[in-house]
Amino acid sequence: MAHVIAIANQKGGVGKTTTAVNLAASFAAMERRTLLIDCDPQGNATSGVGIDPRQCRTNLYTVLGTPQSATPAIRATAMDYLHVLPATPDLAGAEIELIDMERRESVLTQVVEAVQQDYAFVLLDCPPSLGLLTLNALCAARWLLIPLQTEYYALEGMARLLATVERVRGRLNPQLEILGIVLTMFDKRNKLSFHVEHEVRGHFRDLTLTTTIPRNVRLSEAPSHGQPALLYDIRSLGTQAYLQLAQEILDLPRLSAPGTAAST
Repeated sequence: MAHVIAIANQKGGVGKTTTAVNLAASFAAMERRTLLIDCDPQGNATSGVGIDPRQCRTNLYTVLGTPQSATPAIRATAMDYLHVLPATPDLAGAEIELIDMERRESVLTQVVEAVQQDYAFVLLDCPPSLGLLTLNALCAARWLLIPLQTEYYALEGMARLLATVERVRGRLNPQLEILGIVLTMFDKRNKLSFHVEHEVRGHFRDLTLTTTIPRNVRLSEAPSHGQPALLYDIRSLGTQAYLQLAQEILDLPRLSAPGTAAST
């Protein structure tokens, strides 16, 4: 079975989708079969791997509640080992529709369970909120990866996110663990980035990953070309940072500990 990783932070603009797309592409480049599930109605992860959400008649919204239909909705990408379950703006309606559904927190879990046997990694790109879509992702995931921008308000909202994680673990998904915190948009020219890094590593020493993601023009340009940075410019600092992050995650002892899914 796959390692299922939710990539979440209710604070917008922290590099969450950038991390989801480029980490998925990095795993794929390492020949790990990877499924990127776009859980955000904006569909930026979908378009970020070259799939036009407007052309996706079957998508995450259409398969919620009917997990047996998930496999036909999955799309291939330009990378052999990378597939995507796309999102469209229709997914925004799920926040309302899920309220009346039985076991509404586990609808996405059923979808993941229906497809995960075909993959080494399943990455869930969450919307910038702690609504029902993100809650579903946290219930479906074994691991949580938290992107954190190296800016003044970096730690704002972390307490709420961590409290949500504890509630999910206590009531819905006791297996959920934090895989790590990844610092994003790191600017070596800016003293603030180093200050925030020091603060975050001080507060979350055991959770903060070694790899930092730099503020990088190529990372910003790649989505407009419908490509992960790895395809857009493999030599860029951003691409190399995500490849390094993927390798660091693969090497984490907790990812290969007894009771976790084995990567292939």
